[in-house]
Amino acid sequence: MQSYSYPPADDPLFGTVTVELDHGAGTLVVHGEGVPRVEMRRTGDAAAESHVPIGTRDPEHLTMRVGGSEVELRPSKGFLTRTSYRVDVGDHRFVPVSLDGSRLSRGGVELGVFVSTGDGRVAAEWGDRQPEGYDAAVGYALAAAFGTGAEPAWKLTLDALLEAMP
Repeated sequence: MQSYSYPPADDPLFGTVTVELDHGAGTLVVHGEGVPRVEMRRTGDAAAESHVPIGTRDPEHLTMRVGGSEVELRPSKGFLTRTSYRVDVGDHRFVPVSLDGSRLSRGGVELGVFVSTGDGRVAAEWGDRQPEGYDAAVGYALAAAFGTGAEPAWKLTLDALLEAMP
């Protein structure tokens, strides 16, 4: 994976949102008109995993700042179910809900669905609830850093079984 530079997203509620992702360096910056700046960084000696845009899902090797304040970033390991690929930031939860989309919720209330192929391009579709700029910034950052979507549980389980067979 390499660094990507794409035109900014034109969010219907928050205007222009720019995502700068550098897989090699393990850095991500999200900024825009109506969202606080987000910075995420892969730290320490974590080897860059090619299937994770930011390079790792290990919370010990990731830091995240939103609006200048450090927040606790808790990505789960990801294995046999879609929910095992969830990422929590404070009371926000980001979890795959389809092959290509992941839902952002705050306090259990769905805010919107994000789609990203892991290349720095992110699109958001907001639900009926009115999200805040902070919500959008977190959603764009998580979508860009970890990608969105996952296979259904039966497919993930079958793939794991087939891979374990000699």
